Amino acid sequence: MKKLSVKDQSACMACLACELACSEAFYKETNTSKACLHIIEKKGAVKTQVCVQCGKCKEACEHDAISQNAKGVYVIDKKKCKNCGKCVDACPFGVMVKDENKDNPSKCIACGICVKACPADVLVIKED
Repeated sequence: MKKLSVKDQSACMACLACELACSEAFYKETNTSKACLHIIEKKGAVKTQVCVQCGKCKEACEHDAISQNAKGVYVIDKKKCKNCGKCVDACPFGVMVKDENKDNPSKCIACGICVKACPADVLVIKED
């Protein structure tokens, strides 16, 4: 299974380069709220929230618009998606994005753009 993982959380400087790269790739704007991963502060520590390809989004989709590809990545079929947002609500990590100006939500597809953008080598794309 291919997925984005946190390699070294202690190295994260919360610079948000990963979030900005992701939002730029999906939405062509530098807006961290539109990133498919998030840097949050939890109990006084920085934590990186990523999509672990758990499939909760697929389970919530009533239109069969989310499927798992050959690499194990859950992807959204834009033709089947009705933009209801149930997949976004079901995401336990809050890393699916629904933008009112787009016809479909977006989620991590393990593309690696955030990995390349991170100056501290915090993230990695794993293939199990």
